[in-house]
Amino acid sequence: GDLRSVLITSVLNLERLDVNLYRGRHHWVPATQRLFGGQIVGQALVAAAHAVRSEMQVHSLHCYFVRAGDPKVPVLYKVDETRTGKSFSVRSINAIQHGKPIFTCQASFQLSQESPVQHQFTMPAVPPPEELVTQEELIEKFLQDPDLAEKYRKHLHKIQAEDVPIEIKPVNPPDKFHVEAREPKQLLWVRARGHIGETDRKVHCCVAAYISDYAFLGTALLPHRQYHARFMVSLDHSMWFHAPFRSDHWMLYECESPWAGGSRALVQGRLWRRDGVLAVTCVQEGVIRVEQMPSSSKL
Repeated sequence: GDLRSVLITSVLNLERLDVNLYRGRHHWVPATQRLFGGQIVGQALVAAAHAVRSEMQVHSLHCYFVRAGDPKVPVLYKVDETRTGKSFSVRSINAIQHGKPIFTCQASFQLSQESPVQHQFTMPAVPPPEELVTQEELIEKFLQDPDLAEKYRKHLHKIQAEDVPIEIKPVNPPDKFHVEAREPKQLLWVRARGHIGETDRKVHCCVAAYISDYAFLGTALLPHRQYHARFMVSLDHSMWFHAPFRSDHWMLYECESPWAGGSRALVQGRLWRRDGVLAVTCVQEGVIRVEQMPSSSKL
């Protein structure tokens, strides 16, 4: 649409308090009542981007979530200019609440450089987003199922009520909610809601950082449908930015979980442009504590 994306006007719009010190507020808070990790990563990258020259572009970031975020108060972002070089510059960011860091991140920026050494994987062959239904349409379909258990119906209504500023179209949506176990892999077309347009590449990287954390860790639960996640949070999050992209254009998010154990799970993701260019690579580890689902009664 033509409406300006709320990700630019609100979610990632920081208030400057002093040199390298910013304040961020919250737009969407998950049902867990903890801050959404993607918001913290995106806002931290916005703060870091303010501390480098305009021609520098982010190529990687590495983050740790060290405390639970409190959605009742803003987050302060303190940026340290760790290193400023001719080709690469590093910025360290601490996100602070109640006087303590809840998140720490290092972001590295690079001046554009050409190289004959180039290769990438091949983008998966999938239907285009125009042929697929949105997550909202999929939820409506599930809710029309008369056999849907009440606990799942309540869960879907909660998702409906959330004001998530991301559009999502699953590539292989299930026919029914809570289907049988499947491989820890999923393919999603994703983009920011609203219009962002041609702007500094770093802006689209900040939006992609927000998008990258949504439904990412949940990939690890796909083979374990007999369990309910009673506690699931990100421990760390890393991203590498390979090529320019528009975060308000459809991109394919290829997610997979190669390992889970010890109440932790590892997930990997690739964001592909529609023309087959690999734009971003993501890796995250998180804590997942589960409990056995009750018997499959429809009551």
